This record gives sequence, structure tokens and C-alpha cells, in this order.
Amino acid sequence: MKTPESKVKKKVDDYLKAIGAYVIKPATFGFGASGAADRVCCIGGRFVTIEVKREGKVPTPLQRLNAKLATQAGGIAIWGDSAEMIIEQLKERLGLPD
Repeated sequence: MKTPESKVKKKVDDYLKAIGAYVIKPATFGFGASGAADRVCCIGGRFVTIEVKREGKVPTPLQRLNAKLATQAGGIAIWGDSAEMIIEQLKERLGLPD
């Protein structure tokens, strides 16, 4: 099923593949932990979570809590409502080339 975020996720996925990231796409279907990020990655040895939101939307309180926990564990938590926003954050936070 297509979601409003599908096009953004596709562009982000293409970028992650291009940089050689290891990516997990959690799909809980009501059985797993709620609030998990849309993408859980290892990029250059760094643990990164990515939450993709519909344009104009922000992460839910539970998603923000999970991002905080990932950060407290030494990871990087990123969210955005456009592929460009997410990719720019990845480049800045991980020192990736343009």
C-alpha cells in the first residue's frame, strides 16, 4: 500500500543504497514495538535511524522518544518531511560528500 511518504522513502532508499548503507525497514504490523523509525541503518560504522514524515508533519511523541533513546545509545536520529531534508542531514551529521 502506498503512503503519502512513499516517494520520499524511495528517494531516501536510493541514496542509502548509493552510499552503501546497511538498511532495515521495520514493519511491525501491530506486533512489534510501536514508534520504530522508518529506516534503521548502519552507515560507515554509525547507527542511524530515519523517520520520514508527510510534508508539514512532525514525529509523534513516541517517535521522538525512540529517537532520543537511539541518540542516548550513541546513534544518530534524523527525521524529515522531504528526501532533500533527510539527505542533507545525513551529509552534515555523518560528514558525507555532496
